[in-house]
Amino acid sequence: MAKHEELPVPIFNSLEPVYGTGSQLEEAELRFNKLKSKFVEFFGHSPDIYARSPGRVNLIGEHIDYEGYSVLPMAIRQDTIVAIRKCEAGDGQKLLKIANVNSDKYTLCTYPADPDQEIDLKNHRWGHYFICGYKGFYEYAKSKGIDTGKTVGLEVVVDGIVPTGSGLSSSAAFVCSSTIAIMAALGTNFPKKELAQLTCECERHIGTQSGGMDQAISVMAQSGFAALIDFNPIRGTEVQLPAGGTFVIAHSLAESQKAVTAATNYNNRVVECRLASILLAIKLGTNPKEAITKIKTLSDVEGLCVSFAGTHGSSDPVLAVKEFLKEEPYTADDIEKITNEKLEAIFDNSPSSLDVLKAATHFKLHQRASHVYSEAKRVYAFKDTVASKSSEEDILKKLGNLMNESHYSCSVLYECSCPELEELVKTCRNNGALGARLTGAGWGGCAVALVKENVVPQFILNLKEQYFQSRIDKGVIKKNDLGMYIFASKPSSGAAIIKF
Repeated sequence: MAKHEELPVPIFNSLEPVYGTGSQLEEAELRFNKLKSKFVEFFGHSPDIYARSPGRVNLIGEHIDYEGYSVLPMAIRQDTIVAIRKCEAGDGQKLLKIANVNSDKYTLCTYPADPDQEIDLKNHRWGHYFICGYKGFYEYAKSKGIDTGKTVGLEVVVDGIVPTGSGLSSSAAFVCSSTIAIMAALGTNFPKKELAQLTCECERHIGTQSGGMDQAISVMAQSGFAALIDFNPIRGTEVQLPAGGTFVIAHSLAESQKAVTAATNYNNRVVECRLASILLAIKLGTNPKEAITKIKTLSDVEGLCVSFAGTHGSSDPVLAVKEFLKEEPYTADDIEKITNEKLEAIFDNSPSSLDVLKAATHFKLHQRASHVYSEAKRVYAFKDTVASKSSEEDILKKLGNLMNESHYSCSVLYECSCPELEELVKTCRNNGALGARLTGAGWGGCAVALVKENVVPQFILNLKEQYFQSRIDKGVIKKNDLGMYIFASKPSSGAAIIKF
């Protein structure tokens, strides 16, 4: 029998297999009805097909996927649905018309039906995320020798309820659902693990050096399970969380603009990690030219670090970091003396990394590498704790401690927190969370808290009073929208194609 990730995206003719029963199903039915009527309003006819992909919350393993390490997310019930119709040859000009249910905020975007078009990164439009999926689908089909026929126009309406800038992967949910919708409209279907890889590469068209976790869980998630996601190749291992605990996700209301601030935040850390890995390799005996050519991530140099630690009776790669990378920030000159190479030459094939070099004045290599190696260890500790024979009480307590350690590392070593997230995490812990941490890229977005099942309603109420009420009073959010910004979630199902 084929493994879950080797199967194609499931196709359903009803919503129940995706959304379950009860109020969630009723909410989904209302959304699909509204989406269909909006489609008719925009384009004068119904869509051919729908695709949906969920957001995710990362439980542990932050900023390590792009370094080649495993992570442990779960899908949430909030998702992005894409309704799509393939235009026939006689429908006039070949265009991609992308509309949104929320047309006041997201106006209609029109692009040529050209898979080779460049995305204008200087002029950021919401429709660009669909074009990421469009370009990526055609590139992949071409590499596989799949005949997609002549390009055709597409009519699209999007309905996304994953809060944007929240660290819950609204962009991945959009790119994945778009890619799957295009694939379904053009009559093909790929295995989930191939789609996970393809959609990760899609998002790089918008200039974010994504690691692949968001796309992998969005495409491959199974209802009721978190997943340990491994990379190279991508695969998912089910992780059954203890029944007595629930994850509560709360938005700090500081919006994380990952694509806009990439050069100083997200992509800056990618560059710092690459430089840390090259310097470690050189200090541990690799020829500088070879280090620059072959060492791309901290996982590439982990073996050397572990060998060094072994000479000191340990297996912890952080020992090498402490020995060979200074705690003070490095300047470009400091690094170039060690590598015998200009930084621009090291990153000459990566425009987004060159943007980082223009913006950066120094690089904190010791701190970034310490975070990555210690966080990678916590992911496996989390998985092993869940699988252990300890009492549920002990398991929940240990998971909470790991989440707290992870937050400290993200905040202090990786510096991807912000004042609002610090306040929110502290408020969660003060109200009985067993553990709480920022989740997603950081610099805004959400915190995730592990809370005992039986106190969830009271916990949410306390957070509303102690964190959100002052923001409602200031007009930052409306009281009626609170359900979008704080909610409990069990692990939800992954991507699906729906034909009515």
